[in-house]
Amino acid sequence: MSRDPLITYRRKPAALDCSTLDAFAETIRRRVAKGTAFHCLITGDAELRTLNRTYRGKDYPTDVLSFEDTGDIAVSLARARAQAKAAGHTVEDEIRILLHGLLHIKGMDHETDNGEMEKAEARWRKALNLPKSVEAC
Repeated sequence: MSRDPLITYRRKPAALDCSTLDAFAETIRRRVAKGTAFHCLITGDAELRTLNRTYRGKDYPTDVLSFEDTGDIAVSLARARAQAKAAGHTVEDEIRILLHGLLHIKGMDHETDNGEMEKAEARWRKALNLPKSVEAC
């Protein structure tokens, strides 16, 4: 049985281990999403800036955006690279970390939930052996 890809790339970068990211997406589909449909687009700062401006009224690029109503996550590869370098881990690890957008899709909001999303994120980072990010929520 073939499944739709959980991650797509606006432009597939040669220096990124996409198969590892695809396997991680399948893992979080089973362990974190638990029935919540999601899809992640890996793109650039320009597209994240446009999305951020259009949907949040903020005219700057950001590392990750989540859209609960559609189950979509958009990640800026440029932001992921910069944050990975600052944190001293791989770009693949930073993208895995940024997939915390899945928690937003599941209805969590670190700005209003009195730390519940932060606790959930800490639990799954530990369970999935993820490093800390410079930009951790």
